[in-house]
Amino acid sequence: MDKYRIKFTRNYFDDDGNFTIPSYDISALLDDSRIEIGVIDNQDHVDAAEIVDVDALIATPTAAAITKASFPPDCRLAVIARLGVGYEDVDVDACSAAGVPLAIAADAVRRPTAVGTMALLLAVTTRLLDKDRLTRLGPEGWAEKNAYAGMGLEGRILGLVGLGNIGAEVVRLATPFDLEFIAYDPFADKAMAASLGVRLVDNLDELMAQADVVSLHCMVKPETRGLIDARRLALMKPTAFLINAARGPIVDQAALTEVLTAGAIAGAGLDVFDPEPVAADDPLLKLHNVVLSAHGMNWTDQLMAGFGETNVNAVLAVMHGRAPRSVVNREVLDSPLWLAKAAALSERFGDD
Repeated sequence: MDKYRIKFTRNYFDDDGNFTIPSYDISALLDDSRIEIGVIDNQDHVDAAEIVDVDALIATPTAAAITKASFPPDCRLAVIARLGVGYEDVDVDACSAAGVPLAIAADAVRRPTAVGTMALLLAVTTRLLDKDRLTRLGPEGWAEKNAYAGMGLEGRILGLVGLGNIGAEVVRLATPFDLEFIAYDPFADKAMAASLGVRLVDNLDELMAQADVVSLHCMVKPETRGLIDARRLALMKPTAFLINAARGPIVDQAALTEVLTAGAIAGAGLDVFDPEPVAADDPLLKLHNVVLSAHGMNWTDQLMAGFGETNVNAVLAVMHGRAPRSVVNREVLDSPLWLAKAAALSERFGDD
């Protein structure tokens, strides 16, 4: 029987062929004699020649772009499983045209990213880094601590731009702090928002003006690039904070830097930037009213374990002719191309 062939993008392995991501368990794949594991050699993009005889591809964001040219004629590939939820470098329409579902790891990122968001929120509102710096100065620093009072959260307004998987989890984690919650999301589940005690607003400008903390939880799309621009930053209270653990291009970074430099808002917590990585001479790095993280606030052992479980479950489901969870292009699951692939895989490996 022809084996079920899975390839990983190159950055899952080191030069000696050792798996590089701790807690990401692929033993279920390695222990199945019907499965063959391989690695994509090209680190810039997925080349059609490298997946011509492949059933499943497991890829990390930005590791190798997936374009229309990535799919060979009579494409055998039956699933792409992504580490994380971002897919800016994937041509989703091309996936659908080739009969390939794009499965993301939505379940894996929900709690770790919400925890990372809360860590940034608490760090900036308590002025944690200022207090750390003062403490390290000894008695001289202690004498200045009264000038660095934080902002208490009870009764304050947390405004969420996006109330999906992660935004809703942030609300659940933040509820014990007795905050008031508002959200702007044209696609929000109104019943879910009501159950969480979140008041939906119709206008993003209204949220920017009302919130004591603005937290971003939307995808990068043409309509969200630069969504938080100079005009909207100017609407924020001078005592307010901005948190971005979503994607850097959602914010006009130059405008944010100007606002923070001028003290027009109280501060920001940033896990993402535009571009990444941040240049060593970026003026953001010199500011004391911003807490920075290198796109890794959610990187924990549990996140990596969740990625592994989600990706492995996705490719195993497809191996047995079943649809994976968290598919971006769900319409492909009803296409003749995908249904034919699923039926063929079920015949080869059974539907257990």
